[in-house]
Amino acid sequence: MIMAHAIRYRQAGGPEVIEYVEVPEPEPGPGQVAIDVTGVGVNFIETYQREGIYAVQYPFVPGGEGAGVISAVGPEVTTFAVGDRVAWAGIPGSYASRLVGPADKLLSVPRGLSDEQAAAVPLQGLTAHYLATSTYPIKNGDTVLVHAGAGGVGLLLTQIAKIKGARVITTVSTEEKAELSREAGADEVIVGYTGFADRARELTGGEGLPVVYDSVGRDTFDASLSAVRRRGHLVLFGASSGPVPPVDPQRLNDAGSVFLTRPKLGDYTVTRSELLERSTELFAWIGDGRLSVRIGGSYPLAEAARAQADLTARKTTGKLILVP
Repeated sequence: MIMAHAIRYRQAGGPEVIEYVEVPEPEPGPGQVAIDVTGVGVNFIETYQREGIYAVQYPFVPGGEGAGVISAVGPEVTTFAVGDRVAWAGIPGSYASRLVGPADKLLSVPRGLSDEQAAAVPLQGLTAHYLATSTYPIKNGDTVLVHAGAGGVGLLLTQIAKIKGARVITTVSTEEKAELSREAGADEVIVGYTGFADRARELTGGEGLPVVYDSVGRDTFDASLSAVRRRGHLVLFGASSGPVPPVDPQRLNDAGSVFLTRPKLGDYTVTRSELLERSTELFAWIGDGRLSVRIGGSYPLAEAARAQADLTARKTTGKLILVP
């Protein structure tokens, strides 16, 4: 039996529950392809699953994003062939050296994108795309706030907001990250998360912001709400500091009839055509140089625990990649 390698959580807990194990190589069924994985994206959701914040059945192979080369094609697959380079977001069990997944979830990787770029961009790039174009469609002249501006989504969202003609305010935790955020196009960078709401209102003449994109969660939610203008949008799309406690809807009334949403990628790529529309525009921006993808770190698959620890400690910028 030919064996592959995968990362597995044996139970809920800290990094010590992560195992690097041998598994049988999976074979594709109808509508599926087998992929030799060249890179896997590391995301906060995998730490939430490990810690038991998001319920999963253990033992559990994490991961949902990556890139690779098709090594076998199952019956009924006509859109891809062996040797095609592909990327994906939303195929479970991606922390592995070989993966089987549905062909209709795959994206063709354009020439010019490296394996690392292809692995880094599907989840965070598509997330940044729907946040800026659909959850709150950024308009030319808007002033927007992006938390964690030097993170993977933050850097991409900043650049897309600039493509859309926005003035971008970001928050970051260090001066080093502030410089990265400025390089991505941020017009105003706030170092630290204390007082950002007051500063945002100063920068908007006291009016507040049409939208705040908040991936931090518990530590920033209250101030984010106070930074939003009347009938503005608070887009809570992550919780790197922990989940936000239950919110009384009356608070949205008191804040000025504010809209609060907690979106996820699956609801913005419901159909194959929507997925391709978003990815086509995203890859085009990368191809013409308007959108750059920062790789913050590359780790062997066997060192997934170290990658997750660096991510949760906020020691990194950009995207972290595991390489089988």
